[in-house]
Amino acid sequence: MTTTPSPSTDDPDQTLQAASELLRALASPVRLGIVRELSAGGKYVHELVTALGVSQPLVSQHLRVLRTSRIVTARRQARETRYTLTDDHVAHIVLDAIRHAQE
Repeated sequence: MTTTPSPSTDDPDQTLQAASELLRALASPVRLGIVRELSAGGKYVHELVTALGVSQPLVSQHLRVLRTSRIVTARRQARETRYTLTDDHVAHIVLDAIRHAQE
């Protein structure tokens, strides 16, 4: 996945392309789960592994996609890396989608 440039508000096609790339980056149950978990605050990989019940390599692979798409950021703290959402907008999208699916 490539890094998405900030869309120009003057170009509707570019804005739609950027929105499409955002949704593509979220198009995985594991990535949706990661965003849901991070909506409550920053977490380490081992915390995400426990919360999601999937392997560490799988979580790391999905975090890489989310980082490349600038949905999450990583900050090294001692021997671990703490992941946080870049902003709350994506959390709202994901949490609304999850609530909608539960209706």
